[in-house]
Amino acid sequence: MENVTPTHVDAEVRQLAHRAKHAARRFRSASTIAKNEILTAIASQLRSAAPDVVRANTLDVEAGRQAGMAEGLVDRLTLTQERIESIASAVEHVRELPDPVGEIVSGRTLPNGLRLMQKRVPMGVIGMIYEARPNVTVDAAVLALKSGNAAVLRGGSAAIHTNEVLVSLIRDAVADAGFPHDLIASIDEYGRDGAVALMHARGLVDLVIPRGGAGLISTVVSEATVPVIETGVGNVHVYIDAGADLAKARNIVKNSKLNRVGVCNAAESLLIHRDVAEEFVPMIVAELDAGGVVIHGDSYIQGSAPSSISVKAATDDDWATEYLAPEIAVRVVNSIDEAIDHIALYSSGHTEAIVSEDYSAIEHFIESMDSAAVIVNASTRFTDGGEFGLGAEIGISTQKLHARGPMGLTELTTTTWIVMGDGQIRS
Repeated sequence: MENVTPTHVDAEVRQLAHRAKHAARRFRSASTIAKNEILTAIASQLRSAAPDVVRANTLDVEAGRQAGMAEGLVDRLTLTQERIESIASAVEHVRELPDPVGEIVSGRTLPNGLRLMQKRVPMGVIGMIYEARPNVTVDAAVLALKSGNAAVLRGGSAAIHTNEVLVSLIRDAVADAGFPHDLIASIDEYGRDGAVALMHARGLVDLVIPRGGAGLISTVVSEATVPVIETGVGNVHVYIDAGADLAKARNIVKNSKLNRVGVCNAAESLLIHRDVAEEFVPMIVAELDAGGVVIHGDSYIQGSAPSSISVKAATDDDWATEYLAPEIAVRVVNSIDEAIDHIALYSSGHTEAIVSEDYSAIEHFIESMDSAAVIVNASTRFTDGGEFGLGAEIGISTQKLHARGPMGLTELTTTTWIVMGDGQIRS
């Protein structure tokens, strides 16, 4: 977009959003059958176009590595034939989910005879701003379409070639079904100025959802004049209680940290009760080190780690960091309340886990947490829309208004009150 001024970008993005709004108005009454046919076509297109998607993605991955992108982020950027098949299967899973549009949330008859119904309806036009996550392009489009919405996507320069192919095939599937392809649009070509224009398109865009690192989310929340759902920076904690089954704890910590390090539900901080530290610390430090994880530890961790393993001294910044990399902060605590206080101070409100066989400790932990998800005796990696049965996921909300936790179809709808009368007037 050479020689295009921010003013021109703003005008072009607003025009694109206007077309999306017009398309959404037509689409809001689409039947579930019609929406499901679009999703079937998208899954089919993904499979048939997989070689093209992989070729485009290879360009983005190579550019990312040359630019020094962290390997955890490179992994999140990468699409393989296997991952594309998984995305296509997720599209089919969303297709089979109940359509939330038209659901009667509540209903009653007032003493004056008025009959009230609160019904789910599409949100309208949803803007997505995200980084280096081409799977989000499909997730956002599919969830928007199934819930009767249009989506305007800003996927960032790191995945620009991949997203171009994905958006094209999705738009083709929409048009082939007889609906305006403007239901799904990309503003990647307009760069950061396009993202700013999207954030300011109040009256045309009904909701903006940022998905990415802390910097991106903070910028959107502070800059946008369009309503925003704040999604998950994940400073995720795992607490190993005095009553933990240590074999179970070992596997949970390894999976939470090592399964995929560049995702928001990966563990970033590990808290260990002093009563089990003597046995558990050397074991888990060795496991993490063998997995290539850099450990930032308190004085106890540094003193208890095997002599062959180097542990960095943890700082206050480490306790607050979402690494998205093979790094973790580890601390020994004297009590469950000390663990709870630590989490309250440093948590981003995403996911916290406890490993314990002590029911009273589990209940205390659950009741004390103020996060979108609390997990007991399982990996933090389960905080995910797909794992929760929502199909794809548009993001994990860490705020408390409208939506919290993994967001699926229902979170992309709002409600309308329908009032049925028979000539009543208000006195």
